[in-house]
Amino acid sequence: MLSLTASNEDYLRAIWKLGEWQDHPATTSELARTLGLSPSTISEGVSKLVGLGLVRHAPYGAISLTDEGMRQAGRMVRIHRLLETGLVELFNYTWDEVHEEAEHLEHAVSDRFIRRLDAALGHPTRDPHGDIIPPEDSTDLDISNTLLPLASLEVNNSAIVERVSDQDSDVLIYLQELGLLPGVHVSVEEAQRGIGLMRVRCGKESVRIALTAARHVLVRLVNE
Repeated sequence: MLSLTASNEDYLRAIWKLGEWQDHPATTSELARTLGLSPSTISEGVSKLVGLGLVRHAPYGAISLTDEGMRQAGRMVRIHRLLETGLVELFNYTWDEVHEEAEHLEHAVSDRFIRRLDAALGHPTRDPHGDIIPPEDSTDLDISNTLLPLASLEVNNSAIVERVSDQDSDVLIYLQELGLLPGVHVSVEEAQRGIGLMRVRCGKESVRIALTAARHVLVRLVNE
């Protein structure tokens, strides 16, 4: 059993999450932006993970997880998302509050606690933001993104909201006010890309959304 630092675990979870939200492996600059660290610090951290056999990193190239890296990253993602779900379901947190709280808790809880939390929640498969909660052994899980950002849709496209990024609490509050939640059906009525706005029908309401916020929403196209 590897003994990983909290920093190691943060890196692994960030690499996993980047793989879910884009169609290419993570880069040093993307990881630096995600974790709020300098590229030189990221390079040092990634080198340590390479030494532990958890990450592959070609010089100036992509960063990818090994099989063991996938297992360890999946473990951390599972812990984080079960904590987020528990905070909402059991302690009445709102979905914009849970990400930071789960980050504080995820390095301290035991595997026993997470198994009991999972059982108490009824073994959920998605967290409050629509993100998949990995199973205990995540080595073979395909995390590649097959969804589209809401911002990329054209007029008359219809879709179901599948996932919403939990990185920015202000954006989450904004999206909740608009009713753009996982499971909601949306159709694009207008796209004004020059001024950075689009209008979508969300349930019975027609709402305007900034394209910057619409990039935080992943959808699955549907045929009507």
